[in-house]
Amino acid sequence: MTRLHVSLVTLIALLFPAGAAQARLKLAATVPDLAAIAREVTGNRADVYSLTLPTQDPHFVDARPHLVLKLNRADLLLTVGLELEVGWLPVLLTGARNAKIQPGTDGYLDCSTLVRLKQVPRQKLDRSMGDIHPGGNPHYLVDPDNAIRVARGVATQLARLDSDGRGAYDKNAADFAERLKQARKRWAAQLAPYRGTEVVAYHKSWVYFTDAMGLKIVEHLEPKPGIPPSAAHVLRVIRTMQAKKVPILLQEEYYPDRTAQLVSKKTGARLLILSGGTHLQQGQTYLKRMDAMVDMLVAALRAKKG
Repeated sequence: MTRLHVSLVTLIALLFPAGAAQARLKLAATVPDLAAIAREVTGNRADVYSLTLPTQDPHFVDARPHLVLKLNRADLLLTVGLELEVGWLPVLLTGARNAKIQPGTDGYLDCSTLVRLKQVPRQKLDRSMGDIHPGGNPHYLVDPDNAIRVARGVATQLARLDSDGRGAYDKNAADFAERLKQARKRWAAQLAPYRGTEVVAYHKSWVYFTDAMGLKIVEHLEPKPGIPPSAAHVLRVIRTMQAKKVPILLQEEYYPDRTAQLVSKKTGARLLILSGGTHLQQGQTYLKRMDAMVDMLVAALRAKKG
């Protein structure tokens, strides 16, 4: 943050101290998917805000003063954890001056503690390995089973802050879980003809999604997480895709797509630019986001097979 931002942060915290009487709980989530899941659980008992947009890479977020105000007024902060937000969240928490949502309190929930993690490193890490997360792959929210686990964990945490709402939170989380379970059956049927299909992704952010949908990632355009692809690496990926006849290339909307477009042209694979999160401002829910991604995937696979 710039010195100007730091000054604004301090001023906001002084003008709007935490702890004022609030009629409704206020939740802040670091990413839109967490906010979308939290909205399912809270119903009409709380206001939920995402600190980032689906068009932003959650690794790199500008810690702006308006986010400090949101955190200053929050009763509960939901984080992805696993150091995904390490580059920007700590300075916001410091500036917010809200003791209720600091790590170790009932107002802070690291949602990575609720889920089953993949790609947890077993070896000693160093910077030459790229942007490796020591605790595991943090992109776990695109696995619907993990979304259910997070919803249940959020319900439990909310009940600690609002005991009168325990029944509503538990019911909402259970309803959300049931709807996702039914959706999973529908997605499995849609993707059944393509089960085991090999795909390529740009960043290591789709392993939870592809595993849940019965697909297999065989390469990444980034040679290491966070490291831009070199010409030699891109050539190797192209040759692998050509040899394996890989039909699909996955990438989030917030990454530059020039390299992916080139690879798509050279291999004939369909490039799917997928949303980086739930578009809350457009009224999208978590389930609608997942539906949209599955529909895009099935349409691309069907077109390639045809």
